[in-house]
Amino acid sequence: MLSDEALSDLMANAAVIASVGVLSNPATRGYSVAAYQQSQGYKVLPVNTDKDLVLGHVTVPSVADIEEPVDIVNVVAHPHEAPAVTEAAIAAGAKAIWFEPGTQNHLAEQRAREAGLQVVTNRSFEREHRRLLSRH
Repeated sequence: MLSDEALSDLMANAAVIASVGVLSNPATRGYSVAAYQQSQGYKVLPVNTDKDLVLGHVTVPSVADIEEPVDIVNVVAHPHEAPAVTEAAIAAGAKAIWFEPGTQNHLAEQRAREAGLQVVTNRSFEREHRRLLSRH
């Protein structure tokens, strides 16, 4: 588990976040997290197979289809998708993979660590960002 200092550093130095599994429905938790990230100045690139427009960006079917460097792959998809998402994050050269609560997959986490990615699991990006970096 990353320390508060490491989490702060990860979030403070990230610019581009791939949000895997985010939907165009504002009522979903994934949309809420991605909207928060975007409101904090991150470029959020939605990844899903629905070919939707999410937060002003057209979705792509995989992290591998993103044509710019990704700092954090934020997973809001079902845990059974985590191994494929992890492999795509590794191939894309992402610095970190963040599994939101309810999305974690131990084999995917282990694979990401072995590949040198920072791994955050079962922690809410929005909650951690508010706790560690938001200005009061």
